Amino acid sequence: MARVGTYLNFTNNTEEAFNFYKSAFGTEFEGVGIMRFKDVPPSPEMPPLSEADQNLVMHVSLPIFSGHLLMGTDAPESMGFKVNSGNNVYINLQPDSREETNRLFNALSAGGEVQQELQDMFWGDYYESCHDKFGVQWMFNCAEK
Repeated sequence: MARVGTYLNFTNNTEEAFNFYKSAFGTEFEGVGIMRFKDVPPSPEMPPLSEADQNLVMHVSLPIFSGHLLMGTDAPESMGFKVNSGNNVYINLQPDSREETNRLFNALSAGGEVQQELQDMFWGDYYESCHDKFGVQWMFNCAEK
């Protein structure tokens, strides 16, 4: 089933923020709960992480209203991120098919900037991200194989 969510980037306090949201909404984290950067399979493209960065939140997902997901991650400067107001929120689309994912990505990235090309990711989804020509940030996660 297609879903939409809001993806929030934090500077090393995602766990604190999401425990607050969990309490406010009275819901529980989806899936495995809080996934940490140390849970990411090693990759030659990614430099080794410091011990402090390994324990940061890589992903967390909290259902809030009628299927809407509030998701988040820590975005540490040591990994090249610089979080500030305006780049800390993404609209995350979870289309039902790769075809629809491609169609939406091509439409929304036209005249904008591709941040990450379409690819199969270690968490199992077909993923990509972009800024549209108005500066809105979009993520696409498709579970279809």
